[in-house]
Amino acid sequence: MPISLSKDLKEIEDTNLWYGLIMLQAKFSSSSIQEFLDALADISPNTFYETVLPYKNRVCEEARKNTAINYKEKHLFTEYSKHFSEHDYLGDYVLNLGKYQFKEICVLYQTIINGWYQWVRSFEEWNKWLKALEFEEKQHQSLEEKNPTEIIEQISGRANYIPEPSVWSVKMVPHVSYRPWILEIRTVDTKLIFYPVKEDYFRQSNVPSQELIAGHKALGDELRLKLLHQLIKGPRSLQELSVQFLISKTTLHHQLSILKSAKFIRADKGIYSINAAQLKDFSTKLFHYLGNPL
Repeated sequence: MPISLSKDLKEIEDTNLWYGLIMLQAKFSSSSIQEFLDALADISPNTFYETVLPYKNRVCEEARKNTAINYKEKHLFTEYSKHFSEHDYLGDYVLNLGKYQFKEICVLYQTIINGWYQWVRSFEEWNKWLKALEFEEKQHQSLEEKNPTEIIEQISGRANYIPEPSVWSVKMVPHVSYRPWILEIRTVDTKLIFYPVKEDYFRQSNVPSQELIAGHKALGDELRLKLLHQLIKGPRSLQELSVQFLISKTTLHHQLSILKSAKFIRADKGIYSINAAQLKDFSTKLFHYLGNPL
């Protein structure tokens, strides 16, 4: 990596200004590097700070908007940063937004995006990533909206989204570089879920995924199959299952943990329930692997 690019990337890492890049992409929804750079070049200072300043809650929203409008008053950034004093990095991020000039940040972003793109596209992995993202897009072009929370979990692999007040849309963004982590960010009215592109896209066709291997290990036990058969009838507590199967809670908890790890069941406040979407998706993946797609 060029020294200048490495230095710039270290700068946005140390200042947490990388967060602003994510928020800007959410705002622009750019489909190419150039489209993003063009949008960044045209953005007004007020819109810029309205976009990159993190949302806290409705109580703090007036302070956030006031900071965006009066961005030249640096003390406002200091005051707003106090709302994130307990957060791992957002407090420092807001402070650093106030330390830089508007044009300084834009030039830094433009330089990094250009430099990173020119560097990373020279690797053969780049084309694999693009193909994986294209395939991911095609997979989810038509989705039923009857049960959005189930769809979110199905697409992301494990994000258990609970609807939030004043969130009107959820934007699902596939990523390659942060695998296997999920990153969740909230704006004023949108929830952003950055989920990892599935490892299946990067494996040879004859190699089973770890998900398939772990899933079949979880299903390869009589007791665990009986537990699934019971839970598909309805949610049960650990106590109820323990009485029904005449098994100690410790042993039962271990067996349920294996099923939960394979994402076949969910646990919420001690109540276990079936994850029907994962079971269905698992069967589909098995048929795809065997070369006989449903």
